[in-house]
Amino acid sequence: MLIFVLVLTLLVGVGLYWAVSAQAHSTAAASSVSGAGTSLVEGGTPSFHPVETTFAFHWSNGQGHFECLALTPSAPPGSAGSGNFDTNAMYVAGPITSVSVKGTTAVFKGTASVTGLGAGSNVPFEATAVAGGPGTTLVLVISGLTFNEIVLTGQITVKG
Repeated sequence: MLIFVLVLTLLVGVGLYWAVSAQAHSTAAASSVSGAGTSLVEGGTPSFHPVETTFAFHWSNGQGHFECLALTPSAPPGSAGSGNFDTNAMYVAGPITSVSVKGTTAVFKGTASVTGLGAGSNVPFEATAVAGGPGTTLVLVISGLTFNEIVLTGQITVKG
C-alpha cells in the first residue's frame, strides 16, 4: 500500500510539473512586444549635450530585433545649431534573444553590434520598455552604460 501511495504521489507531482511548465512556456511564446519612435535621453551627455534617439524593436513568436540610433548636436550647447541633432553618437542593432513581460512592462535581452559609444560586436544589452505613447519610458543598458529615455513620439506595445 505504501508503494502505491508513493507512486501515485510521484505521478501527480510529475503531472503538475508538466502542466505548469507547459503553461509558462505557452505564456512566454504568446508574448509580443513592439515599439518605434523618438526619445530624449534624460540628462543628455555628461557635458550637457542633449541626446535624441530613434528606436525600433519587435518581438513575436520567439524572435525579434532591436535598433537604436543616438544623435547629438555638433554645435556646443547654447550656440546656434545646438538644437540640430546631426552627429551619430551611438548605433545599436541586434537580435532580441529573450523577453519577459510583467503587466505593461517588458524586459528584453540580446546581443548587438554597436558603433560610437561602447563600440563592439556581440555586445550584450538589456532594454526595459513600458507600454504607452509620448511620456512613457525606455531604458537601455549596454556596454556598461545606462540610457534612461523618455519617449517623445511613437508607441510601445506590450502584450503578455
